[in-house]
Amino acid sequence: MRVETLEVGPVLTNCYLIGCEETNEGLLIDPGGDPDRVLRMVEGAGVKVDRILNTHGHADHIAGNAAVQRKLGCRILIHEADAAMITSRTTSLLDWIPDGEPSPPADELLSDGDTLGVGRLEFTIVHLPGHTPGGIGLLNAEACLTGDTLFAGSIGRTDLPGGSEDVLFRTLAERIAPLDDALTLYPGHGPSTTIAREKERNPFLRMAMGLR
Repeated sequence: MRVETLEVGPVLTNCYLIGCEETNEGLLIDPGGDPDRVLRMVEGAGVKVDRILNTHGHADHIAGNAAVQRKLGCRILIHEADAAMITSRTTSLLDWIPDGEPSPPADELLSDGDTLGVGRLEFTIVHLPGHTPGGIGLLNAEACLTGDTLFAGSIGRTDLPGGSEDVLFRTLAERIAPLDDALTLYPGHGPSTTIAREKERNPFLRMAMGLR
């Protein structure tokens, strides 16, 4: 599995390009701004990208959807609970992103437990509500992409519309804590980490697990 990361937009969102090294097929995750730079990343990687996956519906993760879709013809995938958010300037908080534009409607709505193939790679969709109602992670045997649910040393904020601290802590306890310690964790912002490191050092995850 090939993972390329590009920080985009004014709040430095991690846009990821996941590629299958055997087939050169790819999946673009959270093109939240700077679509010209995102497109150059895709071109430079030499992979065929036909889908955009949004981990949730906030503008800093979807503001480049429209421009990338116009260029590449990608289908847009998002969890069903956040689908209405991406087409609205208000609910997506798009005014935070200079020159951002609302996303086109999603072409495919995802649910917990769905599987997603990228060439010979296979991922499972994991519903991770709390930061938004429809936050999702992308999980396989090597990695978990967590959007704005869990960061290195921190968690996503819950004070925006649709956020819930109680729900997020339940997500951490029930969906994140059981994951394999060896997994690499690719968050929506900041550096990559591992599940093991976060279980040891992340105070929010440790609190959710009932640890000090």
